[in-house]
Amino acid sequence: MSLPHAILTALLEKPSSGLELTRRFDRSIGYFWSSTHQQIYRELGKLEQAGRIRALPAAVPARGQKKEYEVLPAGREELAAWVALPEDPRPVRDPLLLRMRAAAVVGVAGMDPELRRHLTLHERQLAEYREIEERNFTPAPTTDEDRLRYLVLRGGIDLETFWIGWLTRAIADLDG
Repeated sequence: MSLPHAILTALLEKPSSGLELTRRFDRSIGYFWSSTHQQIYRELGKLEQAGRIRALPAAVPARGQKKEYEVLPAGREELAAWVALPEDPRPVRDPLLLRMRAAAVVGVAGMDPELRRHLTLHERQLAEYREIEERNFTPAPTTDEDRLRYLVLRGGIDLETFWIGWLTRAIADLDG
């Protein structure tokens, strides 16, 4: 149920076309809530049909012109209601952890390069988050909106820091 809410959030931040929205997902929301472009376009249609968003009228009607969407009051109400709902944490479902558990049964061959590959990927992601932090949140945020956006980024930084520490320890432990 969260994809429609992610889309409503993005559209409330800035009315956008489907293409602009997918690009924004790739650059921001996609860091913590991934979705394919097809899923986003499909969800835009559902949200429009449900009366939660609408396509803005084009300044000059043209064939094949991209639609720009905005959130209607019903969409804002839906998002506000969803924000207020309680939600329990979800269990971790990470294929690497399952593969490590399987390696405990069948042997660790191949695990070291995979752990090192994951370490490199998490280091890259942390560097990207740090760059976003430096670019968008220095000096420190002063509004509630910016503080909340920064807290989301900070969560990503903390998760990447955790994975880097854990993977470093796992590699050292398996090296003996």
